[in-house]
Amino acid sequence: MENQTAQYKPITVGDWMITILIMIIPIVNIVMLFVWGFSSTTHPSKANWAKASLLWFAIIIVLYIILFIVILGGISALSSQ
Repeated sequence: MENQTAQYKPITVGDWMITILIMIIPIVNIVMLFVWGFSSTTHPSKANWAKASLLWFAIIIVLYIILFIVILGGISALSSQ
């Protein structure tokens, strides 16, 4: 029971400062999102935040791919005329 209550203590400002610092570092940030999102030892709030960030990242990647295909199709259509 004590472990469960300790798990739900608020994340400190210092922990969030370190988290934000890690998120600034390219490639490391994506790896850490997966670690925080799917680790059983991560604070539930941070795990949920990491999963939401990964979902936004995936949505943006899909939108970029769709935009790239549309632009490529437009260029292809213009060049064939």
